[in-house]
Amino acid sequence: MIKKLEFSIDIKAEKTTVWKALWDKNYYRDWAGVFFEGSYYSADSLKQGNTIMFLAPDLSGIYSTIEIHIPNEIIQFKHIGNVVNGKEQAIDDETRKWSGAKESYSLTEDTGIVTLSIEIDVLDEHLEFMSAKFPEALEKIKENCNL
Repeated sequence: MIKKLEFSIDIKAEKTTVWKALWDKNYYRDWAGVFFEGSYYSADSLKQGNTIMFLAPDLSGIYSTIEIHIPNEIIQFKHIGNVVNGKEQAIDDETRKWSGAKESYSLTEDTGIVTLSIEIDVLDEHLEFMSAKFPEALEKIKENCNL
């Protein structure tokens, strides 16, 4: 069963700074490392319609479609399937349980404070892990906005 988790953090910074702290490849490695050390993403560009792979150092992970991308505003991913050895895998019965899950990052600004909001669809077996790790990741993102 998939559940939607929501997280947010207020950051005193410009939207462009927060966006860079999210999606600059070096900053991404830093905050995504909270979930799995050495995590990174691979994509030709973060353009709407493109495929993106979220990978561990051993080239395993998931691939997704970038459904919405308005720089410095919102990006939404639709997770499709698994990656093994850097290659997209066919959808199997296990993958069908979560294929189509969404993950979005949005920024809103009010008087010099940017609110980063995250919504993510998560399988029951990952709820506890994600609920514990996302607040840590948000703090790293906030720290990286002040560098």
